[in-house]
Amino acid sequence: MSDDDPAEESGDPEDAEETELVPEVSAEDLDARLDETAEALDAAETEGDLDEVEADLDGIEADLERADLPEPDEDDEDAVDPREEVESRLSDQRDDLEEQRGPYASDTVDDIESARARIADTRWTDSGEATLPGVVDDFFAAVTDTLDTDLNRAGDDDPESLADALDDAVAAIEDAGLDPDEDAETIAALLEATDALETGVDDAEEWDDLETHEQLQAQGFYDVLGHYKDFPPELSALKEHEQRGNVEMVLLALDSLQSEFMEEHCLDALTRMGDRGAFEAMHQRAQKRDQPAIRALGKMAATDAVETLVEYVDSDSNPTLQKVTFKALGEIGHEDAVQPLANKLAMENDEVRPYAARALGLIGDARAVDPLADAAADDDSDNVRAAALWALRQIGTEAALEAAAEFDDDRAFIVQTEAQKARDALAVADDGEEVAA
Repeated sequence: MSDDDPAEESGDPEDAEETELVPEVSAEDLDARLDETAEALDAAETEGDLDEVEADLDGIEADLERADLPEPDEDDEDAVDPREEVESRLSDQRDDLEEQRGPYASDTVDDIESARARIADTRWTDSGEATLPGVVDDFFAAVTDTLDTDLNRAGDDDPESLADALDDAVAAIEDAGLDPDEDAETIAALLEATDALETGVDDAEEWDDLETHEQLQAQGFYDVLGHYKDFPPELSALKEHEQRGNVEMVLLALDSLQSEFMEEHCLDALTRMGDRGAFEAMHQRAQKRDQPAIRALGKMAATDAVETLVEYVDSDSNPTLQKVTFKALGEIGHEDAVQPLANKLAMENDEVRPYAARALGLIGDARAVDPLADAAADDDSDNVRAAALWALRQIGTEAALEAAAEFDDDRAFIVQTEAQKARDALAVADDGEEVAA
């Protein structure tokens, strides 16, 4: 080597690039190693044996990632991809490995916590609540016998106390420090006990297991019935609850009975009752854009709901909601709705604009006279112009009636009719009856 050779001049091994020699990996080599791991997996008896197999599988996977395996011939439909075959065998052995692991004490803890959540979060019938204490007591007895410990359930028999008691069982199992190899029989016995616990909880009667009429009966909805003539009997019970002022029972029927027939009767009953609890229930539903509830709030003239309903005035993408909302705001008759509704007289949907006009008429605020008169003069829709004149008549001031009366020669008969009614109202006023200025 010459004196000018930089490699010779530098005695520092860090200055020289070292090339790591990596042996080539073939599909045949990987298959052979997978044959060995399959045999080792079959012979594995302990978690340690399984850990060794898993380490070998990890090594095969790492070598597969860097292996330069041949690509299958794209023109040959029957060609086999060696990489896919190795990946498939590797995946299958990993699945087999996981199936052979355990069981672990943590598996029993997971099952107990699942049962605990079911007990705490489920609405149980009286029968279900009566069943659960025995189920939990049987489980405690099995755990006590298996772990040779003194595990006693404290607390009452209500679901919340039963759920809390299961925490003691979890603590006892975790404190036992069970080994999956040495304590396999103990863990298996605990799993059998947790299976029985889950089965018992599943078999206990939940509220959702009952039919609707059974739920209503269990909550006393039909207790008010003696001899009844209305059909279905739910309608007779509803009328009796309305008469007695039982708002909670009417709301229960509204939540439980899904037919449009009963929904209409429930909403009508709540409207007539005018109870604060009924308002709050309808307002809560209206905040979720429930249209029957919005209709009920309108019938209740619920001024406390105006702020909520005004938010829906601009819901142009939902014209059905707008129609219901406009009518409800009109029935409530609050001044805060006047300007938002007046703005909708210029919206694009000519099927919704009449609802805005009529709502303004129901409110009866004189500030709506000019926007309604403009709509009567400029709108292309006969229905909108007629609705605007109807609204002006409802407002009923002299200025409103005069504005409406000007359209008695309109091209549309329905508009002429409204204008003539306004003119007749003015004539009556001229004969001596007072009309507001």
